[in-house]
Amino acid sequence: MFENSDRTNLNELGEFGLIDHLTQSIQLTQKSTVKGIGDDAAVLDFANKKTLISTDLLLENVHFDLRYVPLKHLGYKAIQVNLSDIYAMNGIASQVTISIGLSSKFPLEAVEEIYEGALLACQNYNVDLVGGDTSTSQQGLVLSVTSIGYADTDAIAYRSGAQEGDLICVSGDLGGAYVGLQLLEREKQIFLENPNIQPDLEGKDYIIERQLKPEARKDIVELLASLDIKPHAMIDVSDGLASEILHICKASNVGCKLYEEKIPLDPMTYETAREFGLDPTVCALSGGEDYELLFTVPQSDYDKVKNQMEITVIGHITEAAAGYQLISKSGNVHDIKAQGWNAFKSEE
Repeated sequence: MFENSDRTNLNELGEFGLIDHLTQSIQLTQKSTVKGIGDDAAVLDFANKKTLISTDLLLENVHFDLRYVPLKHLGYKAIQVNLSDIYAMNGIASQVTISIGLSSKFPLEAVEEIYEGALLACQNYNVDLVGGDTSTSQQGLVLSVTSIGYADTDAIAYRSGAQEGDLICVSGDLGGAYVGLQLLEREKQIFLENPNIQPDLEGKDYIIERQLKPEARKDIVELLASLDIKPHAMIDVSDGLASEILHICKASNVGCKLYEEKIPLDPMTYETAREFGLDPTVCALSGGEDYELLFTVPQSDYDKVKNQMEITVIGHITEAAAGYQLISKSGNVHDIKAQGWNAFKSEE
């Protein structure tokens, strides 16, 4: 993949030379960043705010496949999926660190692409890159990102805050990232069988981008603040709608009722799922990686959210004894079960 005349072997730079090379163009913009890269630790000052911290690990051939994931997109996505956790607490992300483990097959130019994507994500979301590490990996490419943010004490939204009668809301649309992944996997298999056949992704830009270049929903946090809405509970949709609503319900000791007809699906997601013989609703419920925000608000906020294009009311919170229910388009009642991605599933 990286065999070309322009490759620079990493051992020509060494670890410290690599870090200096990658971080020389970093600019800090956050007032809360007192000291960034260049010392043993970053120094941050959030004054009277609560600090939010989250970490994600991305492993080659577990979380991504370099046969169809461009390195720049990988760097961008690694930052985005982590920022999403801060926004899922109704907070604002302000700093990240990124650590990379990689083998000798990766030249400097490949690492530069990863960092270019990561720095673009930081720039787009006004986040400072303040630290990280590099190391040799014997098991493929490894990325670890830690995101740091802040929020007022009374603004933080936990999973455990949902209340009976709350409206269940979700941002954007669901299922697109999963369907995009199915398309990429199909084209990979065709390529492996015949490398002379070019991928057929024409007209599928939206769902491909949902998988390769997700955008964390900082805008929803800002929108809710502008509408003077404090979510009772919130989570990001990383493992599928079903898993996430169950997280909220179990943490809050409540039940839920979702309506299939209300679940937002992009037309391209719907049509492509059908082409694959998949149920579009199942893709939304169990697919994951959409990185939308799922949250509950009191019914008194309905007038504030009903006309917001990026927010859809998809159900309501019930008492715990009522269970977790999905009402189908035909009016049938189904129990909601978590069938999203399992990080520790065994290989068949």
